[in-house]
Amino acid sequence: MAFIECNFFSEALGMSSSMNVILPESTDSQIGMKGVASEQAFPTLYLLHGYSDDHTIWMRRTSIERYVSELGFAVVMPNVHKSFYTNMKFGDSYWDFISEELPSKVQSLFKVSSERKDNFVAGLSMGGYGAFKLGLKCPEKFSAAASLSGVLDLVSHSKPSDNIPSKYFRNIFGESPIDGTENDLFFLKKEYTHNKIEEFPVRFYQCCGTEDFLYSENINFKEIAKTNLNIDLTYEEEAGAHEWSYWDKKIQRVLQWIQEDRK
Repeated sequence: MAFIECNFFSEALGMSSSMNVILPESTDSQIGMKGVASEQAFPTLYLLHGYSDDHTIWMRRTSIERYVSELGFAVVMPNVHKSFYTNMKFGDSYWDFISEELPSKVQSLFKVSSERKDNFVAGLSMGGYGAFKLGLKCPEKFSAAASLSGVLDLVSHSKPSDNIPSKYFRNIFGESPIDGTENDLFFLKKEYTHNKIEEFPVRFYQCCGTEDFLYSENINFKEIAKTNLNIDLTYEEEAGAHEWSYWDKKIQRVLQWIQEDRK
């Protein structure tokens, strides 16, 4: 695999930004790892970071490069700071960046596929929210979306006395209620199923550890999706907390799950 630390200018953000990129590389003599690369444009996984992390974290905390080496996938890991993948009220336009500019930028710089069937998104915690938001709001771009221990109920998290200080939510969303807006995943689920599910069916994968402080809202999201909405959702749970040993294991499962529909 080739690992690239990429610095580039973002028009959406009006400043320089960064992403780490893993690209397939065909290798036979590399000790401990065999790489696979096709002559075709590469399928791409956009891998999103959590609230307290950045674009380097997946490489630092997991073996993601090794996990994708025999799959022929490119992996794009962008930096969005504490934006919740949203056009911030008092900040920058990170939703425009992640949903519009970044895929175009990646496809212009690297030999990656622009076809919907070859593009996937996954993330942990805040990144799980971002992955599901992209899957629900941009189903014409992504064929699969995976949330690992996702922050899926922003309405409850925007209230005081939560794990995420409310001042950050004011910077991102302002003082207006989140429920019933495009930043509310429960609202987006209804919009998606009403308007786009037949034309652009997206597969969703959701997991959360039973000891995670986000477990109850993940259960709530799963139950609403399964009972009230026609969404193709795979849900899995097991013992685990909000920590990297769990995510390192589950990202391997996500890669397996993505492959299940491609064989």
